Amino acid sequence: MPSSSDFGAVWLTLQLAALTTVILLLIATPLAWWLARTRSAWKGVISAVVALPIVLPPTVLGFYLLLAMGQNGPIGKLTDAMGIGLLPFSFAGIVIASVFYSMPFVVQPLQNAFEAIGEAPLEAAATLRASPLDRFFTIVLPLAKPGYLSATVLGFAHTMGEFGVVLMIGGNIPDKTRVISVQIYDHVEALEYSNAHWLSGGMLLFAFLVLLTLYSFNRSGGRVGNQL
Repeated sequence: MPSSSDFGAVWLTLQLAALTTVILLLIATPLAWWLARTRSAWKGVISAVVALPIVLPPTVLGFYLLLAMGQNGPIGKLTDAMGIGLLPFSFAGIVIASVFYSMPFVVQPLQNAFEAIGEAPLEAAATLRASPLDRFFTIVLPLAKPGYLSATVLGFAHTMGEFGVVLMIGGNIPDKTRVISVQIYDHVEALEYSNAHWLSGGMLLFAFLVLLTLYSFNRSGGRVGNQL
């Protein structure tokens, strides 16, 4: 049966995934809009940087984030000067790491949704003297709802399954940085396979339901699955 530490890891992971997803939606919306609209020569470079976590080993990303947030890193010096302290081995640290790690899973669906809208609806709204901000909130956001659903679900689900980045930045501190994936690893190391089965089975079911929901929505016409 699941232990109290298992439930603690589940609760911490849910908090991490929820907070990371909210932050990512706020950051990814203007970034994805710029990538969808710009003709800048920097578009390819920025797109490649955003997509790096897809192909980069999580431990590599975690290592460089650890250096950046450490005592001699630029982020570490800034947070230390602000009186916040150092971010490694803290919940705030794994939130920042999760934002970087899950970035492409939120930016790319939004970018695809924005690009699919096209110019015609925006040009029609412009002829009615709608401001750029008004066009974005009244035209773009409603039409991009499937993309936002996809970005939210994928960002949340991807953060739920993190291991390497979280372990590098947060370590293994109960009720502070020990997420589900790390808890499963601890159970396997201790040969507690029964407890590992409970958590692993739950994550397997969660991942299956996420994918089933996305593909079902795609078949019904929402086209969310095309973001995968």
